[in-house]
Amino acid sequence: MVTRRQAREWALMFLTSFDLNPQENADSALAAFWEQQEELERERVASGERVKKAFCSVDVAVRASLEEMKTFAESRVKGVCAQRRELDARIEAHLKNWKLYRLGTVERNVLRLGAWELLNCADVPSPIVINESVDIAKYFSETKSGRFVNGVLDNLAKEIANQKGAGEWTPAK
Repeated sequence: MVTRRQAREWALMFLTSFDLNPQENADSALAAFWEQQEELERERVASGERVKKAFCSVDVAVRASLEEMKTFAESRVKGVCAQRRELDARIEAHLKNWKLYRLGTVERNVLRLGAWELLNCADVPSPIVINESVDIAKYFSETKSGRFVNGVLDNLAKEIANQKGAGEWTPAK
């Protein structure tokens, strides 16, 4: 089965690539991304590497979970792309003596993804969003990145909670 963690990793991979190589049409870039992921899996399977098959699986349940998690990843990608300026401003407000453009590409996009989920996914508790973001940052970057991401997203989560309590904030639909 494909997990939400894998979907978040795919979303991060796409966002990082898109950040480094901006294109005018995110939808066509997303279609190319999925084709590339499928081809990479085929190559790994053909080389004899032990791979948890998703794209190449014939199992109906695995294919269903793949489609569900592709939709999950795409919702995050499209949400981050649509709200990028707002997300960047919210994140930068919590960076002490830093600017967003100075961050590593992985860290910048993990923060965007985590911030988007904190702001738009009321069904996902903030500790889960933060934990997933920290783990993904550590996996794709380095251990220190996890602490940094944790601090920024924790502060953002507290700000959002305070705004909710004051009636100032409502999640985007």
